[in-house]
Amino acid sequence: MRHTREVLRLYFESHLAPRQIATICKVAKSTVQRYLERLKAAGLSWPLPADLDDVALERHLFPPPPVASPEQRCLPDCAAIHRELKSRKNVTLQLLWEEYKQANPLGYAYSWYCELYREWQRRLDVVLRHEHRAGEKTFVDYAGQTVPVIDAKTGEVRQAQVFVAVLGASNYTYAEATWTQNLWDWIHSHVRAFEFFGGTCQLVIPDNLKSGVKKPCYYEPELNRTYGDLAIHYGVGILLRAISSTGQGQGGGRGTDRSALVLATLRKRQFFSVAELNEAILELVHKLNERPFRKLAGSRAELYQNIDRPALQPLPLHPFVYAEWKKARVNLDYHIELGGHYYSTPYQLVGKEVEARSTQGRWRFSIKASVLPVMCAAARRM
Repeated sequence: MRHTREVLRLYFESHLAPRQIATICKVAKSTVQRYLERLKAAGLSWPLPADLDDVALERHLFPPPPVASPEQRCLPDCAAIHRELKSRKNVTLQLLWEEYKQANPLGYAYSWYCELYREWQRRLDVVLRHEHRAGEKTFVDYAGQTVPVIDAKTGEVRQAQVFVAVLGASNYTYAEATWTQNLWDWIHSHVRAFEFFGGTCQLVIPDNLKSGVKKPCYYEPELNRTYGDLAIHYGVGILLRAISSTGQGQGGGRGTDRSALVLATLRKRQFFSVAELNEAILELVHKLNERPFRKLAGSRAELYQNIDRPALQPLPLHPFVYAEWKKARVNLDYHIELGGHYYSTPYQLVGKEVEARSTQGRWRFSIKASVLPVMCAAARRM
């Protein structure tokens, strides 16, 4: 405030140029020009009235903006903002605020606009802190809880594993039971989940399950070869979680908490086959997806239809062919041993380490060379 009066004094009494005044008062030349323009706009002249102190002068030159009434200042629709950020790529709060100001010129400034949205967002469930774009991520994992299945003939009780897949943006959920968490069940559960969703997201995020991740590592985790083939076939990327010092994936599984309600509902029922268990799980999954949100409008199924479903990648025309990879070294008789059987290879591979890919008893081999892999024809079974 003292700068304002001093700028005016130097200009009108000392007749200094704005550049000189800016240097003396340590302000920008544009600031000096703005003070002079505001003095004229306020209808004041030099010398200033004797009873005009610094506070009054500041109020005349820089009057506060008019305060809009609650009727004129429209509150932003935070639910609509949340949907836009989730369903559209490259949509930012800055863009949404600019559209809001065009429709409501007397609306809130950008800082308050963001603060109102953040305050509304803090009242949501904790899991909604993460922002996921439509069709971007699918989270997959096994639930920590198993379901007992009784053998009707022997009475033996086996524990069935529960696979869960969740779309990031809509929380649309799929779940099924399998006997194990081995590679066969892991891969085929993915295939059925993709068919349930009617497409695939850009990324699949597992929780470092051993079936999918051959070598968990913070810097260079190694993906299982069959899991990589699945990713190539469906055109998705496998995004592995970073491993902390405790050996656990950071971020936690997104699907396991969604399955807790389903499994809790089944706790008093008895099942005599995995097929029977899956019928019950599928029925409860549909109910879960149709259940309205408590703090958001709509349900998982509605968000899936409006947000995720249009953004999913289409399924490939041909189904995925399951295949396993194994490493073996070619013996002096140019044969390798796999599964208790011997298979012949080209004699040039003697002493080489090869990778064998098995699909329904048929093997193909590739040499592990330092420059380029050499693919060999299908070997005949001995």
